[in-house]
Amino acid sequence: MSIQKFILTLLLAAVTFQGISQIMPAPDRSEGGGPYDKLIIRGVTLIDGTGAPPIGPVDIVVEKNRIVQIQSVGYPGLPINEDRRPKADENTKELDLEGHYLLPGLVDMHGHIGGSGQGTPAEYVFKLWMAHGVTTVRDPSAGNGLDWVLDHKRKSQENSITAPRILAYTSFGQRAEDPITTAEQAKAWVNENKAKGADGIKFFGANPEVMEAAISENKRIGLRSAMHHQQMDVARWNVLHSARAGLTSMEHWYGLPEALFEDRTIQDFRLDYNYQNEQHRFGEAGKLWKQAAAPYSDHWNAVMNELLELDFTLDPTFNIYEANRDLMRARTQEWHQVYTLPSLWRFYAPSRQSHGSYWFDWTTEEEVQWKENYRLWMTFVNEYKNRGGRVTAGSDSGFIYQLYGFAFIRELELLREAGFHPLEVIRSATMYGAEALGMDKEIGTVEVGKLADFVILEENPLQNLKVLYGTGTIRIDENNQPIRVGGVKFTVKDGIVYDAKKLLEDVKTIVDQHKERENAKITQPGLDW
Repeated sequence: MSIQKFILTLLLAAVTFQGISQIMPAPDRSEGGGPYDKLIIRGVTLIDGTGAPPIGPVDIVVEKNRIVQIQSVGYPGLPINEDRRPKADENTKELDLEGHYLLPGLVDMHGHIGGSGQGTPAEYVFKLWMAHGVTTVRDPSAGNGLDWVLDHKRKSQENSITAPRILAYTSFGQRAEDPITTAEQAKAWVNENKAKGADGIKFFGANPEVMEAAISENKRIGLRSAMHHQQMDVARWNVLHSARAGLTSMEHWYGLPEALFEDRTIQDFRLDYNYQNEQHRFGEAGKLWKQAAAPYSDHWNAVMNELLELDFTLDPTFNIYEANRDLMRARTQEWHQVYTLPSLWRFYAPSRQSHGSYWFDWTTEEEVQWKENYRLWMTFVNEYKNRGGRVTAGSDSGFIYQLYGFAFIRELELLREAGFHPLEVIRSATMYGAEALGMDKEIGTVEVGKLADFVILEENPLQNLKVLYGTGTIRIDENNQPIRVGGVKFTVKDGIVYDAKKLLEDVKTIVDQHKERENAKITQPGLDW
């Protein structure tokens, strides 16, 4: 077997564990009201996604699925000026939400829809996203098969299912009859991929001739791309090679430290390293940023500046590796007990087979190394943003104890930890995501003429991003008792108004049904509680 065919076999096996087998399709939509001939959302404080500060109270007028008017109707602390309010007629749906906050629908740039390994029905995944205000998702790898994803993309566009807007990025080489080993094969596959209706490609790695041909051809025909620069190929093709060839975004951070090497050309792998041993893979990855050029050094600056000149997008997915720096925190997140399916919980458990379940003997030493890894990684990402670079928000949920929807909000918190102002965090999760997808004329900000995608909640997310979690956050009331506040109240997608808390209740019902059917409960690995 050739090395190329061997690597393709490994990749296909990995994709199988990540959900190549199709999951249960989403049912017909029975939730949500609208779209309406006219919808007026009254009295909200607007965070528009551009980076502008909040403004309110404003009334927002939507006709069908388009924003047609944003009207200031007064001043904080004073009664609403009724004379300034847009007028309603007998066909108008009005939502009186004075004191609420409204921001653009959120864009998850790395949203796998799950698979048979996780046992996650599409309805479960979609409602978790929508309950957290995620109205657009880029599915990297189309792990349930391109036809399946395109079918759900169409149904979402028609709003015949309750689901975010979906963009399908296939894995490079998916469904190819033979391994792609030449530039001609690469270009042919890329064009076939577009003809089948894909929105873009996710790359993992291949020989440089193939990578150059595939990425440049994909760009030439107008599609966008993402890449996880896997360790099997990164020694000969790092992020700089990809960006120069025309890659539009990178996932995670693999390939970036390698571009920053000064005193080596290959990662300092342990000498018994085996890529198929995922504790080796992720344990050694936690040492990578320490091997890269120091922050703000000449080489560090040169790499950053070249990526900026190429208008390259970073999609860091900080949250998906957080268990590496605090395994206990990731395992015991409070939502697991209520919202994590038993099949998904089993998938997370330590295993030598399930992807991302590499807790064979995870120690304090690995966690300390990963904390330093994060510090250096976050320094690069924050400075990239400071110099005008585009940084987006992606969750990569369904792996490593990260749950759909909840993990996306955690990603926002981690961008904040990296140094982003809360307004910069929201911009990354909205406008910059839309730009990276080439959809900024339609979504990403709350502006007249754009699609009516909104997140509406009672609390100010800039003061505390935790209020975006479905479980909200803790506060003490006037009786000195702990209460829960927050959680998205309404998610509006394409002018359709969804009760976000009801969607979360639907998820709980699905989980309860699975637990009862399987006689299962959520317990910690190695314990019966």
